[in-house]
Amino acid sequence: MTPVLTVWPWGLALALGLTTAAWLLSLWRRDAGVIDGFWGVGFALLAWVYWSAGGAEPSRGLLVAALATVWGVRLSVHIVRRNHGREEDWRYRAMRERRGARFPLWSLVMVFWLQGALMWLLSAPLLQAQAQAPFPRTLDIAGVTVWLVGFLFETIGDAQLSRFRADPANQGRVLRTGLWRWTRHPNYFGDALVWWGLFLIAVATPSGWWTIFSPLLMTWLLLRVSGVSLLEEKLVETRPGYREYVESTSAFIPWPPRRHRQAGH
Repeated sequence: MTPVLTVWPWGLALALGLTTAAWLLSLWRRDAGVIDGFWGVGFALLAWVYWSAGGAEPSRGLLVAALATVWGVRLSVHIVRRNHGREEDWRYRAMRERRGARFPLWSLVMVFWLQGALMWLLSAPLLQAQAQAPFPRTLDIAGVTVWLVGFLFETIGDAQLSRFRADPANQGRVLRTGLWRWTRHPNYFGDALVWWGLFLIAVATPSGWWTIFSPLLMTWLLLRVSGVSLLEEKLVETRPGYREYVESTSAFIPWPPRRHRQAGH
């Protein structure tokens, strides 16, 4: 086992402990959606644990911990602010209705610990970045560049959507301006780029390629599980004009619209 991998079990313990705390909070608030607010912060904590527990390359490890913190804290704050005062997310409400009285214990394993395990697996590039290697390298620069593009896409996309939703005149309408003109999910696209950027930094270390499953898994989750597919199933049914938006705008990778339509309709 390489030196960095000896630290990895500590990450699993932290991830499961953090999500257990989130579960206890969910019982008190009767809202399983609190786990969403722990997602970004969890990665930030993992990065700092990996860095402090034996990083052989303090400069690269510090860089990755800082990038994970900026991304993770911003995401968690955004989610907490977005969900404040709202009822439980429809995805968790559906699970609660199906499971009935068994939901609290079932959610601990299938919602909270499952997300903790995913958090731990996906954190592999944050761990590998601690391995000894000359710093900086070309891959480090490329990784930071990709990370920055992704972070800007995610942050700007979220801000544009928040402003759009805050205007009562936009009730029931579809945002088609700014980044949302080029992709239906600039925030998810940006999220994926963040993890590809962190992966490139990890690849700057010896044997870093083993962490490629992390950005692949994150991209798949965003596209097929908790992101694009799940959200659009609901939006096509509930949001007038969304099907038309789907027909004209790229789902994920930014691309010019297939035909011009009046913004906001």
